[in-house]
Amino acid sequence: MEIQFLLSIILSSSVLLFLLKKTLTRNYGRKTDAGLPPSPPSPPALPLIGNLHQLGRRPHRSFQSLARKHGPIMLLQLGRVPTLVISSAEMAREVTKTHDVVFAGRPRPIAVDIFLNGHNDFAFSSYGDYWRRARKLCVIELLSQIRVQSFQPVRREETAALVEKLRLASGQAVDVSALILGVVNNIVARCVLGRRCEGRGGGKLGFGEVAKKVSSEFAEFSVGDWFPWLRWVDKATGLIGRMKGTFRAMDEYFDEVIKEHEAKAATTVGGDGEKREDFVDILLRLQREGGHDLDLSWGNIKAILVDMMIGGTDTTSTTIEWIMTHLARHPSKLQKAQEEIRRVVGQKLVIEHEDLAEMHYLKLVIKETLRLHPPIVLLLPRETLDNVEVAGFGIAVRTRVLVNTWAIQRDPTVWENPDEFIPERFENSPVDWKGRDFQYIPFGAGRRGCPGMSFGTVTLEFVTANLLYWLDWELPEGLRCENLDMEEVYGLTTHKEKPLFLIPIPHSF
Repeated sequence: MEIQFLLSIILSSSVLLFLLKKTLTRNYGRKTDAGLPPSPPSPPALPLIGNLHQLGRRPHRSFQSLARKHGPIMLLQLGRVPTLVISSAEMAREVTKTHDVVFAGRPRPIAVDIFLNGHNDFAFSSYGDYWRRARKLCVIELLSQIRVQSFQPVRREETAALVEKLRLASGQAVDVSALILGVVNNIVARCVLGRRCEGRGGGKLGFGEVAKKVSSEFAEFSVGDWFPWLRWVDKATGLIGRMKGTFRAMDEYFDEVIKEHEAKAATTVGGDGEKREDFVDILLRLQREGGHDLDLSWGNIKAILVDMMIGGTDTTSTTIEWIMTHLARHPSKLQKAQEEIRRVVGQKLVIEHEDLAEMHYLKLVIKETLRLHPPIVLLLPRETLDNVEVAGFGIAVRTRVLVNTWAIQRDPTVWENPDEFIPERFENSPVDWKGRDFQYIPFGAGRRGCPGMSFGTVTLEFVTANLLYWLDWELPEGLRCENLDMEEVYGLTTHKEKPLFLIPIPHSF
């Protein structure tokens, strides 16, 4: 223990000396560009680290607190990176609509460089011609309404398997968080790769394990992202080594999947005997045919698969986890949702896709959950492509931009009782999540908005409807509704700190 302590002191001292040397040989901040108006308000910063010390364990909450003092548009110095933080609907409109093109850039953090291996996806790629073509390909070929509906048999099979597991566990407290993550992983894995997410044996990671490691390491704090000349610290702490190890496991997994698809002539057969293309099939076909004027290399295909892996698993499962948590805390709302679902479905053996359209209260519950818990509380970072003026303030080129969706959707000037779970607030409300209402942007807005919202929302609607239709739910013995843990852990998605345990009881029709 003493050796570890001494090593940490030596490392910290080395970093400090290196930073001091840098500070003596260059100015701390960037010079203000000539002709730009004054910069937005900024909290007081410390030498060397700027405002990094003010982030805390939950940066979205820290930013909200700072915004209350300094305003909905403020400039922070996070290490060596000037960072604009947006905390109101009005300012979000400026960034994602009025000046959308200027704010359409993406920074290139170390995790992106490693996991995408220098290749282009569409979520993290630079704004330009390739990005436009890759996004168009994904929207039309992978994420269209027709394609989303074609995967309904997959959702049905995997959800039925989950319900059966819960039936067998009747009367026992089960880890609902883990079961939800498992079913969503299986749905996404089958839609994207044509296989379930079990491990492969021989110590090799399966889809679920790879996806979990990628999501976790994407969210880890990297010194090199904020102090570019200190990237060696990430090597010394083992972060880069871990990321590269995960990348190799992921790359090996994708190679295996692609070879399988090539061997079976790019078609998969669902349990219903119906031929159905998964995402790998589609991308391989487009590679052969040269569709959408896009030259898809193997690296580009794998990079797009990374987007699907990250964007389709944790975001959806975390939302369902929060839905079940809030309903467990509010038994009357749980009962109201169940009564509606059971009335719509009747006593059919399966919930049909068409039934979801009639579940109006369920949609209100989902909307309210996404308001309180947007899948990504700080939208994926943007970066300015040019100097720009916003609300009378000057923003320099290459400024990183964080939109605090969590704070915007809890703004007390817009939302009454903003921290309370009230699905009824959306009744007869035209506000939706498609990026037109800037006080409610759980999937982002503008050019950089999430193109996979239909894929994700259909899955979370269907899985949640089944959980509430087939099963009644009780809290473990001794636990009261008001004492249910609501603490969160910040990451690429912000999930519950402690898993949700509930008792499933098969419903008697």
